[in-house]
Amino acid sequence: MNPNKALWEKGDFTRIAESMRESGEALVAKLGITKDLDILDLGCGDGTTAIPAARLGANVLGVDIAANLVEAGNIRAKEEGLANCRFQEGDASDLQDLDDRAFDLIVSIFGAMFAPKPFDVAKEMVRVTRPGGRIVMGNWIPGDPTLVAQILKISSFYTPPPPEGFISPMTWGVENNVIERFGNAGIPAENISFLRETYTFNISCTPSEFVGTFRKYYGPTINAFEAAEKNGKALDLQHELETLFNGQNRSSAENTTFIPATFLLVTIIR
Repeated sequence: MNPNKALWEKGDFTRIAESMRESGEALVAKLGITKDLDILDLGCGDGTTAIPAARLGANVLGVDIAANLVEAGNIRAKEEGLANCRFQEGDASDLQDLDDRAFDLIVSIFGAMFAPKPFDVAKEMVRVTRPGGRIVMGNWIPGDPTLVAQILKISSFYTPPPPEGFISPMTWGVENNVIERFGNAGIPAENISFLRETYTFNISCTPSEFVGTFRKYYGPTINAFEAAEKNGKALDLQHELETLFNGQNRSSAENTTFIPATFLLVTIIR
């Protein structure tokens, strides 16, 4: 199996996505989405941004490599009566089922950044975007002190080295890399803009319980704990993550976790 597919079908990312709904809706609200706009949500998960975009009247196709997340997205769209939103499996590195210039807007929030072959990802996103259309990416930033960058950094200490040729998804959080990758796909640097934005994880449980959710349901963290258990270091990893989550929790309410995380918001004009 494709290793990336295996990673994201591991566990159940919908359990993490539940904490991301409010920020997903807030981000979509800023994109100027109008009725009948054709949108591709790439690396869509179960629809954290695709569903809100469809509620605004856009025609939305969600594409994700994980079959379980595609199924969950289609269930959510059906439950909401959103006939203008559907989900299908696909690889951001090779969107072979999608036509050239098919979409007005490509959205990929913490999605396509995890696909292998980043230059192919940029090329494919540009290919399926109509002239004058937009590509909007949300990418975690390497070395950032906030939650997700630190989860991935801590987890990496407990997992085996990646295979030769592996390109970290966190490299999408570096502006020069984004410019190079889209430049190779024909987009001039002046058509690319960047902002630092905040995405908030908000869920009704304690920070330590939220660590447990990541341990059970988030592919990269599952892998880290599996490796740590083999080395007798699972308690060390648990302690590091609980310290991180408790230290970054901004909620004063009992049994509530509210953690802001900084990301790079990329906007590209085709």
